Amino acid sequence: MGNGFRYRAERISLGAMAAAGIAVLVADLLGWLDKMAPGGTLPKITLLILSTVTLFLLMEFDRLKVLDSIHRQISGLTVDGLTGDLRSRHYLGVVQVHESFPEQAFIGLVRSARREVAILQTWIPNLTSFKDELAQAVKDRQVEVNILLLHPSSPVAGLRDEALGSEPSAGMVDVDASLRVLGVIHGQLPPELRGKLRVKVYNSLPSIAVYKADERYLVSSFLHRRLAIESTQTEIQGCDTVMGREVQNELNTLWGIGSDVDLRDWHRSIESTNQ
Repeated sequence: MGNGFRYRAERISLGAMAAAGIAVLVADLLGWLDKMAPGGTLPKITLLILSTVTLFLLMEFDRLKVLDSIHRQISGLTVDGLTGDLRSRHYLGVVQVHESFPEQAFIGLVRSARREVAILQTWIPNLTSFKDELAQAVKDRQVEVNILLLHPSSPVAGLRDEALGSEPSAGMVDVDASLRVLGVIHGQLPPELRGKLRVKVYNSLPSIAVYKADERYLVSSFLHRRLAIESTQTEIQGCDTVMGREVQNELNTLWGIGSDVDLRDWHRSIESTNQ
């Protein structure tokens, strides 16, 4: 009932304002204002109209606040605009999807990492693109770098080779190539920091490919006839989001079953894990 009365009062006020404006305009054109009350009528009418407008705005103040609140909520209904709880509930931590591996973006993430860089792959075909950044992360900021690679002798390696096929863009699973590069990085590190670079090989079904820097993940799948870095990449923010927890659990699981690689002599280390 209150809203109905308010609505009627607003309509009456607006109607009175419109009628007063028209009446003043007509009276002014006909010269009646000067005859009725020279020098005093127009200021009084103007004051009356302004007072009515002010009253109307005061009546609308609460409604304007509601509209402002709605605007703020709508402006946040984008992945980039969502924060904290909203992003976690509606997008499970996903902030962006890339058509392929965003190499420059990941290099930027490695450069800004302060705690950990982790990679889960069968092998890392693009390792040379950011090997210097990995070394600098360890040297300059003592970042932990944890790498998980598929064991070269794993039956899964042969299956992945078959899945990649003979497409021009497809490369065979070559864990040795990644280990050679990691061995070079290890040798370039100060002796006291070499423990910050840890590599493990796993003999298990690879579920996803993951590139992680602190709490930002880039996640892709192992599709047929396509490298993981050529597949779409789901970018996830936060270890405590739904998808972040799932990815981190997978990293933890494979890290737990993986075998350490001694990068001082990675070839012999790999051979010893076959025994």
